[in-house]
Amino acid sequence: MDDIISAVKTCFQKYVDFSGRATRPEFWWFFLFQLVVLIVTGMVSNIVYGLAALAMLLPGLAVGARRLHDIGKSGWWLLIGLIPLVGLYLLYLLAQPTGPANAYGGGAGSPDAPAVIPPGQQ
Repeated sequence: MDDIISAVKTCFQKYVDFSGRATRPEFWWFFLFQLVVLIVTGMVSNIVYGLAALAMLLPGLAVGARRLHDIGKSGWWLLIGLIPLVGLYLLYLLAQPTGPANAYGGGAGSPDAPAVIPPGQQ
């Protein structure tokens, strides 16, 4: 349960941070959180649902862009989600494992991860 809490906290703390990287679990835990919140608020009221959707729009876009950075793609790839059927490719991209260090940050899925040096090669 700690993983979902830390992922949601991170996403709300970095709600307008479109730089860096987000791990696969961070993205998918936040996605699950959004889904549950939107379903529950949708049962309560359309106005509450609209406010919740609006409140989670920027954090959702930011974590999506950071997730794409984690696999070495630009955050602009989120726009293909607007194209019917072709947008399914976005789902494929978001499910990919963490890539190596790239222009968006360090490897191992963490933007602050130190470079791994094999033992005896210091």
